[in-house]
Order: sequence, then structure tokens, then C-alpha cells
Amino acid sequence: MPLDDDQLSVKLVHGLRPGKVTIADYDPAWPGRYERRAAELRAVLGERARLVEHIGSTSVPGLAAKPIIDIVLGIDDPDDEPAYLPDLEAVGYDVRVREPGHRCLRAGEPDEPVNLHCYPPDDVEVRRYLAFRDRLRASDEDRDRYAALKRELAQREWRDVNYYAEAKRPLIFEILAHAGWTEDSL
Repeated sequence: MPLDDDQLSVKLVHGLRPGKVTIADYDPAWPGRYERRAAELRAVLGERARLVEHIGSTSVPGLAAKPIIDIVLGIDDPDDEPAYLPDLEAVGYDVRVREPGHRCLRAGEPDEPVNLHCYPPDDVEVRRYLAFRDRLRASDEDRDRYAALKRELAQREWRDVNYYAEAKRPLIFEILAHAGWTEDSL
């Protein structure tokens, strides 16, 4: 179902942010940036961080990406913000998306931005993120097709980056199907 401004703005803590998407060539420093943030998350949250994984395009060697590190954090109940959010805010994270069972936070701007996606560790979205990442790491053809689409879409102005993400969904699901992914398989 296509996104609509009213539905999206309910989830976005700071509202829609129009602009362009910047795609950069792969940077071998991205894994190190992830490792530093992952260590910080584990230190701050301890056992509450049930899963910490590098996801998104910066987690795929050789793939062009927005130079923003994406991390998925498995937390038992993302809706129970008092159980973890004050600790994340204390190290610079700011809530950007608030929806049932999911929070997205941002830190590190402007120099080393990070998107932190908080879900229960066994959530289907977590499994989808990891399956997609692993497929792109394994398939040069799918990685190249995805990079080409991202570069094409980056030429446009977007009412919000979430519309850019939505425009990638058909290819993402096609690539997941190449990996044998179905809702039933996860």
C-alpha cells in the first residue's frame, strides 16, 4: 500500500523532511563505524541489547549507499521506552519514528550519522533485514541491480526519505524472492 503524507506524519516524530538522497561509493570505513556504535550500544544497554546487527547498504561490501550506518537493535519491547530510551538518549540518540513495536532513532549527525531500528529480536522485519543483507552480500547481480536503482532514485526530490525507501520495495522483495524468502520461510 503506497505511503500517504498523513499516515506517515503520524509516525514521524519531527514530521516530513523533504530533500534529496545522497548515494556514496562504498567506504571501507563503514564496518568500523558500525563496530564502534555496536560496542557502545552493548555497553549502554547490556543484556537489554538482545541482538545488534549491521544492516542496510553500508553493511554490504562494495555497495553504494547513503553514508548512514543502519543498525537493528533487538530489544524485548520497543514500546516500553522507559526501559531503554533514556540510556540511548544519554549517548546522543533521538527518536525519529514511533510506531507500535518499532522505534527508529538517529545519532551522530552530521559527521557519522546512524539510524538505529529497534524491534523485538524475533520480529519479521529483523529477519527480513538480515535476509536481504545476506542476499546482497552473496549475489553480485542483485547487489548491482539494487545499486543502480538507488542511484536512479537519488536523482529525484523526495517529500521525505521514507518515500525513497518505499520506491525501492518492489526490487527489495524481488531480491528476497531470489533468496527463497517468503513470509512463511521467516
